Amino acid sequence: MGKYWQVLKIGVQNTLVYRVNFLFRATFGLVPLTAMVMLWKTIYAGTSGGTVGAYDLAQMISYYLLVTVTDALTAVTEDDWQIAADIKDGLISQFLLKPMDYLGYRLSLFVAGRLVYATVAALPVTLFILWHREYFVLPPDAATALCFFFSLFLTALLNFLTSFTMALLAFWVLEVATFIFILFAFEYLAGGHLFPLDILPASLVEFLNFTPFPYMLYFPISVYLGRTQHEALWGGLAMQALWVVAAYALARIVWARGIRRYSAVGG
Repeated sequence: MGKYWQVLKIGVQNTLVYRVNFLFRATFGLVPLTAMVMLWKTIYAGTSGGTVGAYDLAQMISYYLLVTVTDALTAVTEDDWQIAADIKDGLISQFLLKPMDYLGYRLSLFVAGRLVYATVAALPVTLFILWHREYFVLPPDAATALCFFFSLFLTALLNFLTSFTMALLAFWVLEVATFIFILFAFEYLAGGHLFPLDILPASLVEFLNFTPFPYMLYFPISVYLGRTQHEALWGGLAMQALWVVAAYALARIVWARGIRRYSAVGG
C-alpha cells in the first residue's frame, strides 16, 4: 500500500497547483444553486400546505445544499478523460511493466483530487450554508450521521468505478465522450440532481432503486435527512454496497479484455 500512499501524496501536490481554479469553480458553482433556492422559495410561496412531496421548504433547500456537498466529496471531474487519454496515448504501457495496479493508481489520484477540491470548496460552501442556515436541517441523530458518511464513502467508490469503466471503452473506440455524456445524463436525471427522487410516483422510485443511479447521489442525502430509515436504510446500504462490488467486478473484466486488444502508441 506504500506506493499508492506515495501516489496520493504526489497527486495532492500536483492538484494544489490548480487550487485557485478549484476555488473559482466551487464559488461560481453556487450561482445555479442560488437560482434553484430562489425557485423553490417561489414554488413554496404558492403552495397551500407548505409542502411538496412531503418536503417542507427547509428540507427542500437542505436537499440542494447537500447535493453540493456530496458532489464536492464524491463527483468525478476529469479522471475519466485522463484515463481515456492514457489509453489512446499509450501511457498505460508503463503500468503493465511495473508492480502497480492501474485501477489502484487512478483511485489514489481520484482521492487526492477530492481531498484538495473539498478543502478548497469548504470555505465558499460553508459560507453559503451559513447564509441559508435557517433552512439547513441537521441529521436526526448521530447514528444517522454515521450511516450518511458510510453511504457517502460508497457513493464515491461507485462514481469512480463507473467512470473508470466508461473510460476503458477507449480500448475499443477513439472517442468516449458520447458514452460519458449519456451516462451523465442518466445519472443527472435518475440520481437526484434536479429534484428529490421521492417526489416522483412510488412505482417509479421503486424501479429506480434497483438501478445504480440513486446510489450515486440521492441515497446518501435521503439518509442524512432521515427519509430512509430502519429496514429501508439497511436494505439501501446493502444494495449500494452490492452495486459497488458489481462496478468493481465490471471494471476488472473490462480492463482484462481491453488489455488483450491493447497496442501501445507512443509513450
